[in-house]
Amino acid sequence: MKFSVSSSELLKQLQIAGGAIGSNPVLPILEDFLFTISNNRLTIAATDLETSITTTIEVLSDTDGVVAVPARILLDTLKALPQQPITFSVNNENFGIEITSAYGKYKLAGEDGQDFPKIPLADGVDKVTLQAPMLSQSISKTLFATSGDELRPAMTGVYFQVDFNKLTFVATDAHKLVKYTFKDIKSEVSTNFIVPKKALNLLKGILPAGDEVKLAFNKANAFFTFGDVHLVCRLIDARYPDYNAVIPVDNPNLLTMSRQDFQNSLKRIAIYANKTTNQVILNINDASLTVSAQDLDFSNEATEQLTCTYTGEPLTIGFNAKFLIEMLNVLECDEIKMELASPTRAGILLPSEEEEGEEILMLVMPVMLSN
Repeated sequence: MKFSVSSSELLKQLQIAGGAIGSNPVLPILEDFLFTISNNRLTIAATDLETSITTTIEVLSDTDGVVAVPARILLDTLKALPQQPITFSVNNENFGIEITSAYGKYKLAGEDGQDFPKIPLADGVDKVTLQAPMLSQSISKTLFATSGDELRPAMTGVYFQVDFNKLTFVATDAHKLVKYTFKDIKSEVSTNFIVPKKALNLLKGILPAGDEVKLAFNKANAFFTFGDVHLVCRLIDARYPDYNAVIPVDNPNLLTMSRQDFQNSLKRIAIYANKTTNQVILNINDASLTVSAQDLDFSNEATEQLTCTYTGEPLTIGFNAKFLIEMLNVLECDEIKMELASPTRAGILLPSEEEEGEEILMLVMPVMLSN
């Protein structure tokens, strides 16, 4: 089997697929790319058995065939070559691979492509079509709130709730929660599933700017397709917590203020907070918000005063500054609202004005004030 291809075009596609290769593969062949040639098209596949990416590129080939190619050495070779046509010759007996460039020849040992794990096919799926920028935004706004606790697998992914004409994304780690909804989708079904963090991170990195993304899903897998790229991931088989139960509904105190001013103040004050709790204290009354922190172990202390609009009883409440800063980072509005009830109940963070067709709600648990 022999084929020729542009080195830079091949490298670009390999870098897309290569994200699926795990750092400690359970099988040696999982360190490889699967190359499948059919009708002058090369399909490149990579998998870690949980997440798989395939992508396709035009080549000039003499025959169809399949071979597994070691990923690391191939990527390093292509990165070190200037753009040029290169030719791959594969020995069908022992799967030895010879790459020819304008500079010389490079030999590496391939493996039998028939031994490569089969990538799941989209059987018995339901489908939704999304705009790539909307999906990318949804991932950015929720992924940071997922948990890293493998003992609670459901929380390590993002919960997708498909409901005919709207799609809701939820992420939580029990300290913070983000719920992001956008409308104007068309779905024949109402269902839900949990997509793992790794797949969403990869997806975010390779989503095109303007394309549509076809999302298909069944009980076991989700399939994301755009252009010549297909990403398949195994869904997290766990029950997602009832997130609506933790969102407080009666919050009589309303704080409105500049997002940027609040975020910058928190960044400065957090420098003086205890490094274990990251606790900052918000002291709120009619027209002013005092943000303060102290670290008694080192006698560090800081206080700032900000202007705000506030309706409700004067309130003193503590939060983890790191969580608040992360949340303010993904809100793109000029002004934010905080709905608060008491020092022991979760605070709700909202944009002052919603974009049309989307809603975002963030919840953050308070850090108990020490007397």
